Amino acid sequence: MIKLFNKLIGKDDRFFSLLESAAEEAHNSAQILEQLYDEVSGTSEFEKTLENLNISRKKEKKLMLVISEHLCTTFSTPIDREDIEALANALSKVPKGTYKIGERLSICPEQFSSDIIKKQISMLSRATEIVVRMTKTLRVIRDVEIIQDDYELVQTIEGDADRLMVALLRDLYQGSVAAKEVIILKDMYELLEATIDHCRDAAKVVFQVALKYS
Repeated sequence: MIKLFNKLIGKDDRFFSLLESAAEEAHNSAQILEQLYDEVSGTSEFEKTLENLNISRKKEKKLMLVISEHLCTTFSTPIDREDIEALANALSKVPKGTYKIGERLSICPEQFSSDIIKKQISMLSRATEIVVRMTKTLRVIRDVEIIQDDYELVQTIEGDADRLMVALLRDLYQGSVAAKEVIILKDMYELLEATIDHCRDAAKVVFQVALKYS
C-alpha cells in the first residue's frame, strides 16, 4: 500500500536514479570513445571497443524508454515532467553521438592521427564528468552557486570546443588533405561539437531546476 501511494504521489527516487544512470552512461560512452581513439589502427581490439560503444548507446536508449514509461504511469514527479524529459533527452544524445563518432573513426585511414581530435574527445569526457556530478545534486539541492559554477564550467568547455572546431575547419580547408578525408574529418569535427553541445544542454536543465527548487 505504501509503495502504491509513493508511486502515485512521486515520492520515490526512481527518477533521480534513472537520470543519474543516464548521466553515468553518457560519461561511460565518452570514456569508451577515448579508448577507441587510441585503438584507431583498425585492430580486433578496435572492433571490440566499437561494439562496447554500441552497447552503451543501447543501454541509454533503454533508460530513455524506462523514464518515458514511468512518466506515463506516475501521477506526480519530484521535479517538473518537462525538466525530466529535457534532461533525459539531452543525456541520451551523448552515447548516440559518441557511437556515430566511433563509426567515423572506423572508416578513417589507418595512418589517421589527430591530436586536436583527441583533445576534443577529452573535452567531451570532462564535460560528461561534470554533468554526472550536477545530475546527482538533483536529489538534494543545497548550494545553487556550486551548481552554477559547474554549469559555467561546461559552458566554457563548449565555447572552447566551438573555437577549436573553427580552427580545425580552417586548417582542413587550407591544408593538403585529400577530399575524401576532408569529408570524414569535417563530419567528425561537427559530431564532436554537437555531442559536447548536448552536455551543455543537460547542464543547463540541471541548473534551471536548481534555481526553481532552491
